[in-house]
Amino acid sequence: MDHRLLEIVACPVCKGKLAYDKERQELVCKFDRLAYPIKGGIPVLLEPEARTMSMDEGR
Repeated sequence: MDHRLLEIVACPVCKGKLAYDKERQELVCKFDRLAYPIKGGIPVLLEPEARTMSMDEGR
């Protein structure tokens, strides 16, 4: 994941910053507890494609 891209992408729900989870290949919004997949090196920033994170994740 290009770190320059992380500086300009935002959560489509709250417009907040996203964190990169290298292990799971996801962009994570800690505020909304949503994890957006990265498929083929391309972030899929669509709310219906996001995974809802459990309360224990992202602490």
